Amino acid sequence: MIEIPTDIPADLVPLSWLVGVWEGTGVIDYRVGETHFAGEFTHRVSFSHDGGPFLNYSATATLLATDERPAQKLVSETGFWRLARPSSEALPGPGLLPALGTEPARTAEDVENLRTKDDGGFPVEVVLSHSDGVQELYVGEVNGPRIDLGTDAVVRSAGAKPYAAATRMYGLVDGHLLWAWDIAALGRELASHASARLAKVQ
Repeated sequence: MIEIPTDIPADLVPLSWLVGVWEGTGVIDYRVGETHFAGEFTHRVSFSHDGGPFLNYSATATLLATDERPAQKLVSETGFWRLARPSSEALPGPGLLPALGTEPARTAEDVENLRTKDDGGFPVEVVLSHSDGVQELYVGEVNGPRIDLGTDAVVRSAGAKPYAAATRMYGLVDGHLLWAWDIAALGRELASHASARLAKVQ
């Protein structure tokens, strides 16, 4: 059962099941040539909102220690999740530019009108920045307690390792947040990379 917070903007109702802090473990399994990246990691993910039509997102992960290696902090992420909408003068930006008009409060009916005609989901956009100098723009769809995303653009700094594309899937199963992340990195084509099962802690 999905519980919808009473204070959440209408735009965020389709994403509301994500709100909270989630913790758990996952596994990495990715091969590049003769190198096999593998191991279990702890993961903490936070989705929150501050009244705007978007979710704030942050995630950290730590590779667990083994007899052969110590524990290792992995790449952290931060970003924003929102339903896809056309731009208008009633929205602020770019930068710190203020809006040129006032947009009426969106209603549940307004949000329902955003459903796609194919399968009735809602188009979603996710912008993520990684601590290693990679930035991703994902587009996809939220359909009930499942979200499917694929990169529309990837930008990386000169010091970031090769990273070309990714897909992600998130789902709510038996009260747990399950996710899978496929990547095209280090010269390899898109392939399974990591997955995790998380429980809500607050």
